[in-house]
Amino acid sequence: MAEVVMNLEQVMEHLPHRYPFLLVDRVLELEPGQRVKALKNVTYNEHFFQGHFPGRPVMPGVLILEAMAQSGGIMAYSMSADAKGRLIFFMSIDKVKFRRPVVPGDQLILELTNLHRSSRAFKMRGEAFVDGKLVAEAELTAAIEHAVAANAREDAKA
Repeated sequence: MAEVVMNLEQVMEHLPHRYPFLLVDRVLELEPGQRVKALKNVTYNEHFFQGHFPGRPVMPGVLILEAMAQSGGIMAYSMSADAKGRLIFFMSIDKVKFRRPVVPGDQLILELTNLHRSSRAFKMRGEAFVDGKLVAEAELTAAIEHAVAANAREDAKA
């Protein structure tokens, strides 16, 4: 297994997301095109805890899924040379289960494994853990932005 560690700056080189929506703090392991293991430190200062829920903060499940998707995006960029500079979009989320709440102080470990890849789309199995316990799982399908759309976006910037 090829082990690669990415710090926050390197993660930001691979993902277009930025604060407050960047939900991956570092990559602990990466097997290009096969699997990724990433980490999100969940702190009380997260903007979503102000309203979810006052007095009993819980990380929203949709943001756990987004953290999975961002981790999977890093894996997707690693498996496709033509993905560089393109966006990766969600297509579907299946078999979602939330098992335990995620709260401030937790370290969310996100593990994604490639299930299938076609020329433009890929399907991954994602699991999220806190202290070695499964907190959420899902199957995610995403697509790499089509070259025509990417070129149109670049033309619009010019």
